[in-house]
Amino acid sequence: MNTELAKSIAISEILGKLNISPENPGKKELRYFSPWRNEKTPSFYVNVDENIWFDHGEGIGGGLIKFASTYLERLGENHTNADAVRWLTNLSGSFPDCQIFDPVRERNAEKKDSALVLKSNRPITHLGLIRYLEKRGIPLSLAKQNFREMHVVNRNTGKRIISLGFGNEDGGFELRNPMFKACLRPKAISFIRGKVAKPESIHLFEGCMDYVSVIAQLNGKPLKGDAIVLNSVALLKQAMAYIHKYGYRTAYSWMDNDAAGKKATAVLAEFLKEEECLTHVKMNNVYAPHKDVNAWHMHQLKLS
Repeated sequence: MNTELAKSIAISEILGKLNISPENPGKKELRYFSPWRNEKTPSFYVNVDENIWFDHGEGIGGGLIKFASTYLERLGENHTNADAVRWLTNLSGSFPDCQIFDPVRERNAEKKDSALVLKSNRPITHLGLIRYLEKRGIPLSLAKQNFREMHVVNRNTGKRIISLGFGNEDGGFELRNPMFKACLRPKAISFIRGKVAKPESIHLFEGCMDYVSVIAQLNGKPLKGDAIVLNSVALLKQAMAYIHKYGYRTAYSWMDNDAAGKKATAVLAEFLKEEECLTHVKMNNVYAPHKDVNAWHMHQLKLS
């Protein structure tokens, strides 16, 4: 894809692929929550006819290439025009079908999640969350490196909730406590840079507890390679855009040992076999017959 062709792609289409939806669909000027920061009032606008964007919160804007470059810069990635075009090519590329979830259940989850409002984001101190982490086999020191203590309220019910928050690439958080699982939107994958510059390996995890369980098994030592936490198998295409033609040599997949996890692994395998010089290593046998990595980790610690 060249620069001119990349410019012809609708900005709203790219935002959709990032799982970012407008607050006023169907309008000629679409209004979004910012793709690169948390905010309570949408301040990111897209003019559909002119295919340009403007972030009123920061006073910046432009076309699609400028958006892609700014987005990559906020992720700490290389963000030249060439990098932006490559990223857009990957994101809009023809990847395998990833419809491996229940659309009705996903829509219901979106309705529930959209009612959540952030009230506080702080380091973990709540005793209930600390005990929850202990039961899942996650040391508090490790948890503090990866989670935040989030206080949210459901604006429909008024119910206040305290949970762990695991950040994603679009400024949202996966929320977890013993009785609650949701997302403080926007929903997106989480990318964790490895300790080696330009690593040869990438690890793909289905959930945040699986990722921190592997780090716990390594006694808190970070992975040498990069890692992606999907936060939902529905976001597999987002992960593919990060991997495509990056130069990784080995991809380790840590999907759940259930129907959805097995299908996600199969879809991922189909994509990876088309990547040049990239070997796919399925890690499922390490934690079988347990459902997921965290269940295996808990068993190793005799917590289950």
